[in-house]
Amino acid sequence: MEDDFEIEMSPLCQELTVDGKTVKVDIYRGDTGGWILEVVDEFNNSTVWDDEFDTDAAALDEAKATIRDEGIDSLIGIES
Repeated sequence: MEDDFEIEMSPLCQELTVDGKTVKVDIYRGDTGGWILEVVDEFNNSTVWDDEFDTDAAALDEAKATIRDEGIDSLIGIES
């Protein structure tokens, strides 16, 4: 029987808007203790980073850097 795993959400979770487009940044603790970064777009498409982060602040910094360097459209999928 598996133990139930309670997700610990970071207080740094937030929405980021650039050029009139918004994504939701979810940061939560993984079962190995690191922080997981997930970005969800308006169509409910999800982008999850493969690597966990040491801190929730580092995860948020990565989301912001991705938007700055690659543009917010790199995190927005198509409407399904």
